[in-house]
Amino acid sequence: MTVSGTEAYEGDRRSLHQRIAADLRDEIMSGDLAPGAKLPSTAQLKERFGASNATVQKALQLLKDERLVLGRAGAAVTVREHRQRTMRPASYMAPAASGEPYRWLSEAEKLGGRARSKLLDVGEARPPADVAAALGLPESGAALLRAQLLMIDDEPVELVKSFYPLEIARGTEVMSRRRIKGGTPTLLADLGYPPRLSVDRVSARVPTQEEFRVLRLPSDLPVLRTLRVVFTDDDVPIEATVMAKAGHLYELRYEFTAR
Repeated sequence: MTVSGTEAYEGDRRSLHQRIAADLRDEIMSGDLAPGAKLPSTAQLKERFGASNATVQKALQLLKDERLVLGRAGAAVTVREHRQRTMRPASYMAPAASGEPYRWLSEAEKLGGRARSKLLDVGEARPPADVAAALGLPESGAALLRAQLLMIDDEPVELVKSFYPLEIARGTEVMSRRRIKGGTPTLLADLGYPPRLSVDRVSARVPTQEEFRVLRLPSDLPVLRTLRVVFTDDDVPIEATVMAKAGHLYELRYEFTAR
């Protein structure tokens, strides 16, 4: 049951237009307001939330800035067709077949649109503490960093920072300052480090300054941060990746088989 009016916001310190946007955002992301559906009229929203016309318009502008809805003066505001894409991480973890593109690109294109990657940085770097621990690095130890931005139709989707033990990366194409055909899972397999197990840790966080800028975020809505650790034979970690994507535009889908 939806609670309307001031009773719904007791203890909520956000401004009224932010609260209105939050409730509408939830209805969009849950599917109560489906892709292509019209949002309630301004008059209906004013009555529902006890708000002024200006406050309702500020709330709608937030949703427009977040790329969840579309609208222009004199026309109904509608939910964007691709208001939230579902990503299936398990589908692009395995190495790509010979001659095939990086699996993330081929899987992302199934969602509609043109997918591509942009290489941002390659070089030795000190990783975050959780990455260092996952790779078993000593204190202040360095790893090989490959940072890239994944995009669909020129819209940023995911900031990806992958770290590799230097003893694996040195002298290989992992250190090259160009995109790797088939992606690093394919290259690592060719180097004798086939991925056998991948472990994800997912959390929601306020975006960093870099994430805010690179992902072109409209506000400090949470990002989904995934720390993925990939193991090869004998449970040896060969890759630890930090991925960040806009939490209001993407969701992660994992499928498990009961035993």
